[in-house]
Amino acid sequence: MQLPRWCELGDPCAWTGQGRGTRRMSPATTGTFLLTAFLLSCAGGINGTVNWKTNSFIISRKMAAGKKDVYTIFSKVHSDRDVYPSAGVLFVHVLERESFKGEFPPYPKPGEISNDPITFNTNLMGYPDRPGWLRYIQRTPYSDGVLYGSPTAESVGKPTIIEITAYNRRTFETARHNLIINIMSAEDFPLPYQAEFFIKNMNVEEMLASEVLGDFLGAVKNVWQPERLNAINITSALDRGGRVPLPINDMKEGVYVMVGADVPFSSCLREVENPQNQLRCSQEMEPVITCDKKFRTQFYIDWCKISLVDKTKQVSTYQEVIRGEGILPDGGEYKPPSDSLKSRDYYTDFLITLAVPSAVALVLFLILAYIMCCRREGVEKRNMQTPDIQLVHHSAIQKSTKELRDMSKNREIAWPLSTLPVFHPVTGELIPPLNADNYESTNMPLMQTQQ
Repeated sequence: MQLPRWCELGDPCAWTGQGRGTRRMSPATTGTFLLTAFLLSCAGGINGTVNWKTNSFIISRKMAAGKKDVYTIFSKVHSDRDVYPSAGVLFVHVLERESFKGEFPPYPKPGEISNDPITFNTNLMGYPDRPGWLRYIQRTPYSDGVLYGSPTAESVGKPTIIEITAYNRRTFETARHNLIINIMSAEDFPLPYQAEFFIKNMNVEEMLASEVLGDFLGAVKNVWQPERLNAINITSALDRGGRVPLPINDMKEGVYVMVGADVPFSSCLREVENPQNQLRCSQEMEPVITCDKKFRTQFYIDWCKISLVDKTKQVSTYQEVIRGEGILPDGGEYKPPSDSLKSRDYYTDFLITLAVPSAVALVLFLILAYIMCCRREGVEKRNMQTPDIQLVHHSAIQKSTKELRDMSKNREIAWPLSTLPVFHPVTGELIPPLNADNYESTNMPLMQTQQ
């Protein structure tokens, strides 16, 4: 019998116990395999390949050279994996697409390359989302997914089961396995001195690579010189309110990296706190840091956004809660209001609410009517206050205007030919056009003789 396909791909092997985890078969599963193999062996009259599918496995019988049957067992579900991160230390788990390609039919043969788009969905078992400290990122269906985060001390000793579901976007097949995170307590958690750097030329998935993160921690160790240095957390700048960069000049989102050490901050890291560099940061200028050249070859650090936290100097603000007996103080017996209510006269309220505003409005109306109707000056008073020469000019203009209007009414002008009727309104016959020479345009002068 051949080795299972998922053993050849490097996943946990049920037959040899090798790989990153061990999966043992129960007696019921073993009996199912034997019964299935017996049924396939009975199909001796069928040539070619015979497949038998179960909920978790596919058993295939294929006729090989020399008329020997070859049975191959394919796993449809990944086995569980156990990881043991420490609280307060960065946890990174890569979901490799290569390990899931063998789960989707048609199953690739050894040496074949399958490049189906695969996406992942991760959630806490029994819940729709992941724990608060755990994040997930996958840029494209053709890249690996990454689970990362910093486990908290509250989860120590409690196994966290993450369900990982892989989707083949070409065949719509799914495969699932569980990731069991057993958070261990760290020896000196948390580290007393923590520094957070903002790297401008990196994305979060690039920074999570073990080689890149190791180079960064090596550069920090050369500057800080601690005995113990750990990466505590990595956060994308988009999670801190940053903007998505424009797709030009290979711009990056930026990433915040928090590291912790057991020794105080070095003088180079303290240079950001001096007044000269603080002034340059307030003016949006780059501060002068002597150890920046140790990072500049690979990492562009924004020193104005560096954060230095000294846990040894922080004063605890926790106040002990004094719990009482849970019994309210005695305030006497409850006295409800009386059932017999006294009658109240609302006539005075009516007068104050309606009568008084109405009377005021009436007085204002009478004053306005007197001003508008009884205080008009009239035409005679206006003429008495106007100079005589102005009245004469005004009267002459009015008379001339009236005379011109009367003269224009008596003029007779020929109608344009375009407005004349073409057909007779009664008979409908074609009417010949009028001769312009016989049509008199006017019969009176424009201006009459002035008397």
